[in-house]
Amino acid sequence: MTDNHIRKVVIVGGGTAGWMTAAPLALKLGGRCEIVLVESPEIGTVGVGEATLPTIRYFNHSLGLDDADFVRKTQATFKLGIEFKDWGHVGNRFFHGFGDFGPPIEHRPAYMYWLRLSRTFKDMPSYEQWSIATAMARNNRFAPPHDEMPSVSDAYSFAYHFDAGLYAAYLRVYAMGCGVTRVEGMIDGVEQHPETGFITALKLRDGRRVEGDLFVDCSGFRGLLIEGVFKAGYDDWSDMLPCNSAQAVPCAKAEQLTPYTISTAKSAGWTWRIPLQHRTGNGHVYCDAFTSDEDAGRVLMDGLDGEAQGAPRQLRFTTGRRRKSWIKNCVAIGLSSGFLEPLESTSINIIEVAVGWLVQFFPQRDCRPELADEFNRMITERYQFVRDFIVLHYKVTQRSDSEFWRYCANMPIPDTLKHQIELFRETGHVAIYDPEGFSSSSYFSILMGLGVVPKADDPLIDALQFDRLLGHFASRREIINQVVKAMPEHGQYISLHCKAP
Repeated sequence: MTDNHIRKVVIVGGGTAGWMTAAPLALKLGGRCEIVLVESPEIGTVGVGEATLPTIRYFNHSLGLDDADFVRKTQATFKLGIEFKDWGHVGNRFFHGFGDFGPPIEHRPAYMYWLRLSRTFKDMPSYEQWSIATAMARNNRFAPPHDEMPSVSDAYSFAYHFDAGLYAAYLRVYAMGCGVTRVEGMIDGVEQHPETGFITALKLRDGRRVEGDLFVDCSGFRGLLIEGVFKAGYDDWSDMLPCNSAQAVPCAKAEQLTPYTISTAKSAGWTWRIPLQHRTGNGHVYCDAFTSDEDAGRVLMDGLDGEAQGAPRQLRFTTGRRRKSWIKNCVAIGLSSGFLEPLESTSINIIEVAVGWLVQFFPQRDCRPELADEFNRMITERYQFVRDFIVLHYKVTQRSDSEFWRYCANMPIPDTLKHQIELFRETGHVAIYDPEGFSSSSYFSILMGLGVVPKADDPLIDALQFDRLLGHFASRREIINQVVKAMPEHGQYISLHCKAP
């Protein structure tokens, strides 16, 4: 029988996506095939400082990375969620934390009981006071959960803020230690099999050839292989995510390291603030149809809370995804596969799941199209569900102070998202299309934070007596306050356990 195993994987492009792909493949394949990554120092990466989702911890752990070493080497801080300012209406402030609002009661989410109590008792404290992640963030405290038996003090998760360039470099050392070969050079051409159309080799500018059986396109927005060779096509989602530009600039680090990202809505988009150990990352995402680059840059620079470290870096993008991310023997991962603005820190998560699915459906040399079809189905759904969650932030708005926000209030949205909004508005229930994606607690945080209050309660929650419910909520709130008060400050925890040299 002819040996049909993949003998050589070629990854095109370094940066976060390239090295996040190389490291797990090197670990999983264990030397059974050659892995080569081709990158050029002449081509910059998009990474400007990253905020992540809690799934990054599981990705790192799958590689056996040491948490403290990772934090030190990437100048990382901890992230408990995102604080949203001026979203929904000017002056609004709410928090999307990594955790729930208490364990289910009689198979119903705890927040449903809070909703019922809040209608009866007008002085009922905010639902956010039953989120330990939110309480920690508001008090600038951090300690990791014990990950033991479920309890009030462990009902949260966390992610990281880190320097994307340092993270890529960190994974590069790891991957090369696992046997990955790095080739430096500019790609000048692509060779294909005359009958199958499969890519057979990359031609470098200096005349070298890099042959392979499977090619992973991590070339960024260009999509050098998936679009340049295979013309995958692109679904443009600008009609519901109109922001198409960003400017990014680091500034001097803050005296107090906050364990959360800040997103502040502006007249034509929003700004981010990501605290790292050595600096603070800042950016302004906006639509150039509603503001000029000059004005957008002014908004960004005026909002810095430290001295700018250089001039803003300009980025352009079109929100959407490739119609296919796997064609023949080419798999696109990262920006070459699609782009969704970083409002909920999903870009690295989509790389994580794409790499995981590539490992799950790892092909033989014939790259059966059935594997590609399943990969494409799953990645398409992930992009669509994440898209809907981000669109939600824009669509549910009371802002009418600018043309941009008036457009967002009236723009068309997918029927799936329309159903989610109306179901919650009318009943308090949350429709979850992607069980591996954002939870009902996340949807509750965003919808309530934006001012969508359910009109009716679940009819079955009246079975519990109000005095028992009040006692339950009061007890949980007191425990949260005590636990958070005993935690160290975020910066203090870093100094004690994982401060960068």
